[in-house]
Parts: sequence; C-alpha cells; structure tokens
Amino acid sequence: MFSRHFCIQKLAHVACVYVVPKRIAVREFRKSCISLSRKPISKPNKTLHPFESAADDGHASARSLWKPLMFTVAFSSCTYVGATLWQYENMRNRAIRMVRKPLGWVEERFYGSIKQGHWRREINAWWNGLTEGQRLFYPMCFVNCLVFLAWRVPRLQTSMVKYFCSNPCSRVLCWPMLLSTFSHYSLLHLLANMYVLHSFSSGAVASLGKEQFLGLYLSAGVISSFTSYLHKITIASNSLSLGASGAIMAILGYVCTVHPDTQLGIIFLPMYSFSAASAIKVIVALDTAGVLMGWKFFDHAAHLGGALFGISWAMWGNEYVWKKREPLVRWWHDIRGTPD
Repeated sequence: MFSRHFCIQKLAHVACVYVVPKRIAVREFRKSCISLSRKPISKPNKTLHPFESAADDGHASARSLWKPLMFTVAFSSCTYVGATLWQYENMRNRAIRMVRKPLGWVEERFYGSIKQGHWRREINAWWNGLTEGQRLFYPMCFVNCLVFLAWRVPRLQTSMVKYFCSNPCSRVLCWPMLLSTFSHYSLLHLLANMYVLHSFSSGAVASLGKEQFLGLYLSAGVISSFTSYLHKITIASNSLSLGASGAIMAILGYVCTVHPDTQLGIIFLPMYSFSAASAIKVIVALDTAGVLMGWKFFDHAAHLGGALFGISWAMWGNEYVWKKREPLVRWWHDIRGTPD
C-alpha cells in the first residue's frame, strides 16, 4: 500500500498599487481607472495535484477507531460466511450436473462448450486453458485497471480521494478501507502489485480454493487498512493510503508459510533465488523497521498487518476457523432443501 503525505498550499494574493503622477489630468485619471476596472483579473494558472484538493481535517483520536474496528470485524465475518455459502453452492451445482449428466464434466473439462465464431472459440480455448487462480486473477486485475482509469477523469478525482483513499482523518472512514485496496494512482504501482498477485494467485487458489482465497484477500485488505489507521493515529499522521499491497502481502504471507521451501526469485535478477521462508522473514523485518523508524514512502503498517494476517491464517485460521464451518453449511443446506 502506497502512502503519501500531502499538505494544502496557501496562495498569497498580493495587491497591486498604482501610483498616479500629479500632472495627469482628472479626466485621464478617470479613464485609466475605468479601463483598469474593466480588465478581467487574471487568476494564477496552476494545476493542483488531485491529492492536494483533500481537506486537512487535523489529527484523529483513538475514539475514531471504534467505527473502523466494528466495520473490520463485520466485513471479515461477512466474507467468511459469503465464501462458505459460495463454495457450498458451487459444490451443489456441480453435484447436480453430475447426477443429471454423468459425462458432462468430461466434455466441459477437455473440450469446453462450443462457441459460434472464430474469435469466441479462441477466447473460450484461452479461458479453458487458464488455471483456477488465473481465472480469478483477471477479473480482479480488470477492476484495479478500471479504478486506475477513473483517477484520470478530472471530475471524479474529488470522489476518488474521498472514497478510494484510506485516511483516519477523513469524514468517510469505513468504505475506503475496502475500496482503497483496488485503487492505484501510479501506473508503476499498479503493474508491480498485479505482477505479484499474478505470481502467487495460482498457488494460493490451488491450496485454498477460489472461495476461501477471495475471502482471505478481501478481509486482508480491510484488516491492513485498519492496521494503517491504528499506526497513523499513534504517530498523529493524516496521510492518505491506497493500493492492493496490504491484501497481496496476506496472500504472500500465506503461501510462504504453507510452502516455505519454494524457491523464489527477483524479476530483474533471475540469477539469484531464495526460499519462501527467507523471503517472508526479510519482508516482515523490513516493514517492522519501516514502522519503528518512521519511513514515509510506503505504508509499512498496512504491509505488516496484511503479512501477519496471512501468516496467522496459514498457521491457525485454516485449521480452527475455516474447517469449523460445518454448522453454517448445515444451516444453509436446511434452508436450500434438496434439489428437485
């Protein structure tokens, strides 16, 4: 998550004093005054950065954290319930199709549905060749790109700063915690985050399933934003934050904890490789140092919160939370009833 601190610049208007010589005639003096009054006043031609239009509401107090805390707990609980019910519905529909058409899954898996037109067949073949993680990644990347393009619309920039940047001093506290997870103002920031998400999405979805993966990703985005709020209030900062890094750090933390021996590398230095366990330790250490030393360029508190949440879910959440969802599944099954 990218964090920057912007201050409102005050423009000083200097009045121009015109000195009239004594020899000038009264009529000419009046004409000169009338001509000066009819001239339009030129305004300073200065294009403000979109973040500079954000009002400085001062520093928030710890009391303002109650509402974001309740939103974090409620939203994370809703994502857990939603992911559980989504998985149940997918399994139910798959079972119904297998009963009604026993060999239909073979055709769908190896041949797919036949589309009309050359381009539709090409797109369908490409989509069927993707992994489950890649099929989930591309819609998420599309949403991030749409938000990135929305930043380029001047009329939308006020609303973008209000709803797509998380700030504990803002009048809108809760929804920006989620919406800022899909918000990128810099193209380099967007490309870097989407590259990392693409690299780890397939492995994470293969381990978690697409339903639990999406629930973990969305919950991590809100939890990392709340961690950022807590840190900013502690240090009395009113900086803005945006980006998917906090949620991506949770996925990275989960994968590196579940598969610690996986070898990772750097795109610009392919000759160097290191284990996933070493990578997550270094990342957590750097973000911890950034929080303690007050580094400002990145929102290290959000990174740290997301990484710790992903590690915690890999160690305890999947075992003691996700696998205990059977009562919820039974309750929903009783509501849905048996299929016709």
